[in-house]
Amino acid sequence: MNRPLATAAERFFLLSAAFAAVVTVFIFGFLLYLGLPLFTGGRFLEIVTGSWAPHYGSYGVLPMIAGTVAISLLGILFAFPLSMGCSVLICVVAPGKAGRLLRRIVEAMTGVPTVVYGFIGIFLLVPFVRETFSAGSGMCVLSASLMVALLVSPTMILFFSDGFERVPRSHTDAVLAAGGTKIQSFLHVVLPCSWRSLAAGLTLSLGRALGDTLIALMIAGNAVQVPGSVLDSARTLTSHIALVIAANFDSLEFRAIFACGLILYLFTTVLVFLVRAWSRPGKGTP
Repeated sequence: MNRPLATAAERFFLLSAAFAAVVTVFIFGFLLYLGLPLFTGGRFLEIVTGSWAPHYGSYGVLPMIAGTVAISLLGILFAFPLSMGCSVLICVVAPGKAGRLLRRIVEAMTGVPTVVYGFIGIFLLVPFVRETFSAGSGMCVLSASLMVALLVSPTMILFFSDGFERVPRSHTDAVLAAGGTKIQSFLHVVLPCSWRSLAAGLTLSLGRALGDTLIALMIAGNAVQVPGSVLDSARTLTSHIALVIAANFDSLEFRAIFACGLILYLFTTVLVFLVRAWSRPGKGTP
């Protein structure tokens, strides 16, 4: 590549990065501006820790925060062993045609619309959960978290697989030459060297789980309560934003929607900083 073309490409990428940063800051400023009355009135803490009862003048979003955390964390807990197993199959156990075929299937799953997962959950998973546990409608934290696990697993599998494949072949060959097995090579060489990719995959998958709207909206039951068990219905912050309709834009009910947006923004910002911290040079893969 000649020098002028390389310079033009560099400037284009720099402008793209700057534009993305400006848009991100603008979105945060927009949320902060519309939610400013909550801060000036000293009611932000009340909204974050209170319950949602508009008819009684209470606009707290604590039940939605609890529902979001429960569904997303439980979904990641379900997705991790599934994703780890598929990644090990792709990269260690069957790295040939079978592994490549499975990887293609996983890549195709990343393009499936979320609403499709929602329909699968309604017609297959919800009745199964209802009949298995004989409690409630089946639209609960457990159903939503299982479907969220299916949603985020492809992302996690691809991150894990890429991390495993970046480990130098000479490292694993040395273990095999010394009489070790593929599994021993994976446990003692590949896994320690790829922990950074594992952390990034977990963190970004958690971010997607936190930001999902349709699965929680269609399967979780949308009950405004702090779930006491995985069989209880719940509502997440994203589904709450989608469901709340406030005619008066100056009302506290409308402003509370932007409090939900700010909380989600803070969640994702913390996750991004964690990924950046885990991706610092000098750590992880050689």
